[in-house]
Amino acid sequence: YVCLCNGVTEQAIRQTAASGCSTMAELTMRTGCGAGCGTCVCMATALLEDIRVAAAAVSDVANAA
Repeated sequence: YVCLCNGVTEQAIRQTAASGCSTMAELTMRTGCGAGCGTCVCMATALLEDIRVAAAAVSDVANAA
């Protein structure tokens, strides 16, 4: 779990990001991640950024082809 307070997994964050979520505020609204104690915010934010960077790299490769 990334967020123990609300039971949000990395997979749930990845699925939410795949559906268009790109900010921590939106992730909190959609999943509850970060709405409890806040300990997960750094990890969740980093995960969203990693997902964004990976998606951009895939897009760049597809555009170059």
